[in-house]
Amino acid sequence: MRQACHSGRLPAALLLVAPLGIACHSHSQSASSSSIATPALASVVRAADSNAVVSLQIANHNWSDVIIYVLRDGQPSRIGVATAASSTSFVLPRRMFGQAGEIQFWGRPIGAAGNAYSESVIVQPGQWIEWTLEDDLNRSAIGVF
Repeated sequence: MRQACHSGRLPAALLLVAPLGIACHSHSQSASSSSIATPALASVVRAADSNAVVSLQIANHNWSDVIIYVLRDGQPSRIGVATAASSTSFVLPRRMFGQAGEIQFWGRPIGAAGNAYSESVIVQPGQWIEWTLEDDLNRSAIGVF
Protein backbone atom coordinates (compact mmCIF):
# COMPACT_ATOMS: atom_id res chain seq x y z
CA MET A 1 0.00 0.00 0.00
CA ARG A 2 2.84 2.38 0.73
CA GLN A 3 4.32 1.79 -2.75
CA ALA A 4 1.03 2.81 -4.36
CA CYS A 5 1.25 6.25 -2.70
CA HIS A 6 4.82 6.78 -3.89
CA SER A 7 4.00 5.76 -7.46
CA GLY A 8 1.13 8.25 -7.50
CA ARG A 9 3.40 11.11 -6.41
CA LEU A 10 5.99 10.60 -9.16
CA PRO A 11 3.63 11.26 -12.12
CA ALA A 12 2.16 14.26 -10.28
CA ALA A 13 5.65 15.67 -9.70
CA LEU A 14 6.56 15.15 -13.35
CA LEU A 15 3.43 17.02 -14.45
CA LEU A 16 4.54 19.98 -12.34
CA VAL A 17 8.21 19.98 -13.38
CA ALA A 18 7.92 19.14 -17.12
CA PRO A 19 6.40 22.50 -18.19
CA LEU A 20 9.15 24.35 -16.33
CA GLY A 21 11.80 22.45 -18.26
CA ILE A 22 10.13 23.24 -21.57
CA ALA A 23 9.81 26.93 -20.69
CA CYS A 24 13.47 27.16 -19.71
CA HIS A 25 14.55 25.36 -22.86
CA SER A 26 12.67 27.67 -25.23
CA HIS A 27 13.92 30.74 -23.33
CA SER A 28 17.55 29.70 -23.72
CA GLN A 29 17.11 29.34 -27.48
CA SER A 30 15.63 32.81 -27.88
CA ALA A 31 18.33 34.41 -25.74
CA SER A 32 21.21 33.26 -27.98
CA SER A 33 22.82 35.68 -30.42
CA SER A 34 22.27 35.60 -34.16
CA SER A 35 23.88 36.87 -37.32
CA ILE A 36 20.57 38.20 -38.68
CA ALA A 37 20.72 41.92 -39.44
CA THR A 38 17.76 42.68 -37.16
CA PRO A 39 18.91 41.34 -33.78
CA ALA A 40 15.67 42.23 -31.97
CA LEU A 41 13.82 39.77 -34.18
CA ALA A 42 16.50 37.10 -34.40
CA SER A 43 14.76 34.63 -32.11
CA VAL A 44 11.40 35.01 -33.86
CA VAL A 45 12.89 34.63 -37.33
CA ARG A 46 14.95 31.64 -36.22
CA ALA A 47 11.82 29.97 -34.78
CA ALA A 48 10.01 30.23 -38.10
CA ASP A 49 11.26 29.52 -41.60
CA SER A 50 13.12 32.63 -42.79
CA ASN A 51 11.35 32.36 -46.16
CA ALA A 52 7.95 32.40 -44.44
CA VAL A 53 8.35 35.72 -42.59
CA VAL A 54 9.61 39.23 -43.27
CA SER A 55 10.81 41.66 -40.59
CA LEU A 56 9.36 45.17 -40.45
CA GLN A 57 11.26 47.82 -38.47
CA ILE A 58 9.44 51.09 -37.82
CA ALA A 59 11.15 54.23 -36.49
CA ASN A 60 8.35 56.53 -35.37
CA HIS A 61 9.56 60.15 -35.14
CA ASN A 62 5.96 61.34 -34.82
CA TRP A 63 4.46 62.70 -31.60
CA SER A 64 1.53 60.27 -31.80
CA ASP A 65 1.29 56.53 -31.54
CA VAL A 66 0.52 55.24 -35.03
CA ILE A 67 -1.65 52.22 -35.86
CA ILE A 68 0.05 50.24 -38.64
CA TYR A 69 -1.88 48.40 -41.34
CA VAL A 70 -0.88 46.28 -44.33
CA LEU A 71 -2.85 47.21 -47.46
CA ARG A 72 -3.51 44.28 -49.76
CA ASP A 73 -5.90 44.71 -52.66
CA GLY A 74 -7.15 47.89 -50.98
CA GLN A 75 -8.13 46.06 -47.78
CA PRO A 76 -6.36 47.02 -44.53
CA SER A 77 -5.12 44.39 -42.07
CA ARG A 78 -3.98 45.80 -38.72
CA ILE A 79 -0.59 44.56 -37.59
CA GLY A 80 0.01 46.69 -34.47
CA VAL A 81 0.92 50.06 -33.00
CA ALA A 82 4.16 51.97 -33.44
CA THR A 83 4.72 53.87 -30.21
CA ALA A 84 5.49 57.60 -30.45
CA ALA A 85 9.17 58.61 -30.58
CA SER A 86 10.48 55.04 -30.53
CA SER A 87 11.27 52.04 -32.69
CA THR A 88 8.99 49.06 -33.13
CA SER A 89 9.47 45.70 -34.82
CA PHE A 90 6.95 43.35 -36.39
CA VAL A 91 7.22 39.99 -38.11
CA LEU A 92 4.97 39.65 -41.13
CA PRO A 93 3.98 36.26 -42.55
CA ARG A 94 4.44 35.86 -46.30
CA ARG A 95 0.67 35.36 -46.69
CA MET A 96 0.25 39.13 -46.11
CA PHE A 97 2.17 39.83 -49.32
CA GLY A 98 1.00 39.70 -52.91
CA GLN A 99 2.17 36.87 -55.15
CA ALA A 100 5.19 38.84 -56.35
CA GLY A 101 6.11 39.85 -52.78
CA GLU A 102 4.43 43.25 -53.10
CA ILE A 103 3.29 45.06 -49.97
CA GLN A 104 2.09 48.54 -48.96
CA PHE A 105 1.60 50.04 -45.49
CA TRP A 106 -0.80 52.58 -44.02
CA GLY A 107 -0.23 54.39 -40.73
CA ARG A 108 -3.05 56.15 -38.89
CA PRO A 109 -2.02 58.32 -35.91
CA ILE A 110 -4.05 57.97 -32.72
CA GLY A 111 -5.64 61.27 -31.71
CA ALA A 112 -4.17 63.29 -34.56
CA ALA A 113 -5.00 64.19 -38.13
CA GLY A 114 -3.27 62.81 -41.19
CA ASN A 115 -2.20 59.45 -42.54
CA ALA A 116 1.01 57.87 -43.75
CA TYR A 117 0.98 55.71 -46.86
CA SER A 118 4.08 53.93 -48.03
CA GLU A 119 4.89 53.19 -51.62
CA SER A 120 4.27 49.63 -52.77
CA VAL A 121 7.51 47.71 -52.36
CA ILE A 122 8.56 44.24 -53.42
CA VAL A 123 10.29 42.10 -50.81
CA GLN A 124 12.25 38.96 -51.62
CA PRO A 125 13.02 36.16 -49.12
CA GLY A 126 15.81 37.14 -46.74
CA GLN A 127 15.14 40.89 -46.97
CA TRP A 128 13.61 43.17 -44.34
CA ILE A 129 11.68 46.45 -44.43
CA GLU A 130 12.46 49.72 -42.63
CA TRP A 131 9.72 52.37 -42.52
CA THR A 132 10.52 55.75 -40.96
CA LEU A 133 7.50 57.78 -39.87
CA GLU A 134 8.40 61.46 -39.65
CA ASP A 135 6.75 64.22 -37.59
CA ASP A 136 5.11 65.27 -40.85
CA LEU A 137 3.70 61.91 -41.95
CA ASN A 138 3.80 62.99 -45.62
CA ARG A 139 7.62 62.91 -45.46
CA SER A 140 7.79 59.29 -44.25
CA ALA A 141 10.14 56.94 -46.13
CA ILE A 142 10.36 53.20 -46.67
CA GLY A 143 13.31 51.01 -47.63
CA VAL A 144 13.88 47.33 -48.36
CA PHE A 145 17.23 45.81 -47.40
